[in-house]
Amino acid sequence: MTDLNPQARQMADESMVRNLAAQARAIWPQEMPLLRRYALPAEARILDAGCGTGEAASRLAELFPAARVLGVDIIDSHLDLARSRYASFAPRLAFEHQSVYDLDTEDGSFDLTVCRHVIQSIPHPDRVLAELARVTRPGGYLHLIAEDYGMLHFQRGALDPRDFWHVAPRSFEAATGTDLFIGRNAFGMLAALNLEAIAVDYVIIDPLRVPRETFAQILEAWRDGYVEAIGELTPISRESASAYFEQMIASIRDPLGYAVWQVPVWSARVPRNG
Repeated sequence: MTDLNPQARQMADESMVRNLAAQARAIWPQEMPLLRRYALPAEARILDAGCGTGEAASRLAELFPAARVLGVDIIDSHLDLARSRYASFAPRLAFEHQSVYDLDTEDGSFDLTVCRHVIQSIPHPDRVLAELARVTRPGGYLHLIAEDYGMLHFQRGALDPRDFWHVAPRSFEAATGTDLFIGRNAFGMLAALNLEAIAVDYVIIDPLRVPRETFAQILEAWRDGYVEAIGELTPISRESASAYFEQMIASIRDPLGYAVWQVPVWSARVPRNG
């Protein structure tokens, strides 16, 4: 598939709005300390590439109160929602329609370039990472959440979720030209760009660190947005996919249940010598 946005239908669905909100609530408390490590100027320029509904861009504007933050995306309904929700941050926080494959900005424009929950969903992630590095200043930082669907673990019940996560992502990525295991593959791409200080941390989403309901809402949004496509693109039927999700959601909500999603957060620095 050559389409640069093969998940356009899912990304534009209302379930994605819920998903982005739940993921931000789950991840941000553990992500903030990672962002604070970067040596940024007081009035930093920050890019949120693939900003969606502005959940992270608004939090970045709040975390760095003197920074100028630009969020870019190609889904206009998400951008409109972001502008209306976070108007109080304007003009320090702005949102524009731009593609992460071809950013409309000069080389070295940003002190920090953030890309969250994007590169696993699109083809040619190496091209996107090169573009993100291009717009980051020498000495500036890249901050990436690269999802990996081999890092989700659930208790077995009538169904074994391991079977779902072994089959569905591999079939789905083959049909869409994406890499749903990019969390473990991002290192090689960053190293190929000759970036420095490459590091990975893991945000842990489980019932010990995240409210059960927040975790469950992530899975509910995935169910609502993806079971139809899973039924179309993988050997797992729509009905079977829905049953797997229902069991996983019930396990998260069960006071005696446990599940965990390990979310890789990659960071790297653009060399000062180019």
